[in-house]
Amino acid sequence: MLERLKTWMLPLAMLSGGIFYSFFSLFSFLTPYLISVMLLITCCRLSIREMRFTRLHAWMLVVQVVGSVCVYTVLCPFDALLGEAMMICVLAPTAVAATVVTGMLGGSVPCLAAYTLASNLCVAIVSPVIFSLVGTQGEMSFGASLWYVCRQVGPLLLLPLAGAWILEYFIPSAHKVLKSHQSISFYLWSFSLTIVVGKTVSFIMQQDSKNYGEEFLIAFAALLLCIGQFAIGRWIGRRHGETIAGGQGLGQKNTILAIWMAQVYLSPLSSIGPAAYVLWQNIINSCQLWKKRKNEIKY
Repeated sequence: MLERLKTWMLPLAMLSGGIFYSFFSLFSFLTPYLISVMLLITCCRLSIREMRFTRLHAWMLVVQVVGSVCVYTVLCPFDALLGEAMMICVLAPTAVAATVVTGMLGGSVPCLAAYTLASNLCVAIVSPVIFSLVGTQGEMSFGASLWYVCRQVGPLLLLPLAGAWILEYFIPSAHKVLKSHQSISFYLWSFSLTIVVGKTVSFIMQQDSKNYGEEFLIAFAALLLCIGQFAIGRWIGRRHGETIAGGQGLGQKNTILAIWMAQVYLSPLSSIGPAAYVLWQNIINSCQLWKKRKNEIKY
């Protein structure tokens, strides 16, 4: 019963957030706390001893950071809002659930776990600088804007990692409980998804109808970007013998964090980009899992 529920949990979460947006948007203040708890639970599963950082991870980080800046630089002169939306879709770190999907597809879980950690640490360091330069805190100086973003994004991503290590060495019983109950993060993820979708839909409903064309353009561009990131990740991964891990590492994003960051630091309408990305990446993952099951039955 629980497995069947998990299959439909994410679509139901998105549907609930879309239909009852006026209710769930009221809980948007919980999003950063939910993200931190999810990361803490996931970090308890990651073993630093098993992780190895390779050239593959370095190239993927280059694509993630440099790619986000390039996308914004190219699109901004034509459409600043589209540029912000696509930038956050590239900059967003790898989703913690990507390791699960990688394992189901037959890829290397330790390889992607190492990149998930590196990706989140990289965003914690780089995003304050990027948001300070292109974000909406225009009335602040660069230094004030940098500090404003650092004091929110840094603890959000770094404290869960530090907390997991502290629990492992000083309270191993609590660490063991969290490590053995990883499904909790899935349900928290679903609830967070309901909230951020509700917040996004609430914002869209408050917009003038003249913005609908822009919103559809952002959603379509997110589809192309999603396909492109999966393809580039698989191409880089294939050159290092980790095709699946490469594809999931660059393609499957922590969209909940991305939506929250877009709503807080960029133009709120840009959050439509990562909100649409949620749908596209889940469709791609579903197709990959269906194809793998089909091949297993065939052989």
